[in-house]
Amino acid sequence: MTEASVAIVILNWNGRKFLQQFLPAVLASSYSNKRVIVADNASTDDSIDFLAQHYPAVEIIRNKTNEGFAKGYNTALRQVQSDYYVLLNSDVEVTPRWIEPIIELMEKNKQIAACQPKIAMFHERNKFEYAGAAGGFIDKYGYPFCRGRIFDTCEEDHGHYNQSGEIFWASGACFFVKADIFHKVGGFDADFFAHMEEIDLCWRMQLAGYKVYVEPSSVVYHVGGGTLPRGNSRKTLLNFRNNLVMIAKNSSLNDCLWKIPFRVLLDAVSAWRGLLGGDWGYFQAIITAHLQFARWVFTDHRHSVFPTRKDGKPEGWYTRSVVWAYFIRKKKTFSEIVGNK
Repeated sequence: MTEASVAIVILNWNGRKFLQQFLPAVLASSYSNKRVIVADNASTDDSIDFLAQHYPAVEIIRNKTNEGFAKGYNTALRQVQSDYYVLLNSDVEVTPRWIEPIIELMEKNKQIAACQPKIAMFHERNKFEYAGAAGGFIDKYGYPFCRGRIFDTCEEDHGHYNQSGEIFWASGACFFVKADIFHKVGGFDADFFAHMEEIDLCWRMQLAGYKVYVEPSSVVYHVGGGTLPRGNSRKTLLNFRNNLVMIAKNSSLNDCLWKIPFRVLLDAVSAWRGLLGGDWGYFQAIITAHLQFARWVFTDHRHSVFPTRKDGKPEGWYTRSVVWAYFIRKKKTFSEIVGNK
């Protein structure tokens, strides 16, 4: 049987050092029916010259401006024909057989639209990495978390999350997706620019009747914070704004009427906590996020990508508050909060 075609697409913005460090392992991947493509978001370093000189077999797509993660990938993927896309951060080290287990799983179950591998820290390989760990979940108030990572607490990997299964969202750091489904549901919401766009996409795909999985027998190692490090005010703004937009787009009207005001209140508590701790940038970022969300509600929503259907039943919900469990009840691990899944 012919192997499904896989296009590994690396979105690059001034990431020459990561391409030099991690591209050789991507090219050495054992999966045969693959293409490696670098989609460049108008880099100002020598990324393109470096690729042309050292890796002429790597295809290059040049975006005219820095369109961020969401629109940058949308623009690039419209130009790529393949059965599967693998959206791979430039700061990820892959292992030789990282592709095969996931493609085998997705080929067996046609309802799986997206999947991620187990994502470990590059610098501390016995720990799960912040951006995805062993699969993404979400609580009743829209706070995302992972098997192996709750807020800033990353667990050591003892093989306790090695089971494959359904999750709510797959990490954008290493995101396998069926190409036809990606386009069918409208791709990423370009207005997100970066952060939360993969969670929004996974939510929309599940509402359309598809599934999202993690396959931990595939393992990659992520540096993390390669473009916007955690603690960056711009990153804080995007995370808080996009999270509210995501909830508003994908929830029922009844849920929105109580959930969004409550979330705004919780965000405000977090903002004031940051200000009292001396972090003016964090406070300002959250206030700006709320103002931009209000503008989205009244005008900007007309440009957003909404669910094509809403009758699907998403998995990976935590029906309580992960904030309460983590900060008040002092439960720091996924197993303590959710149980064994």
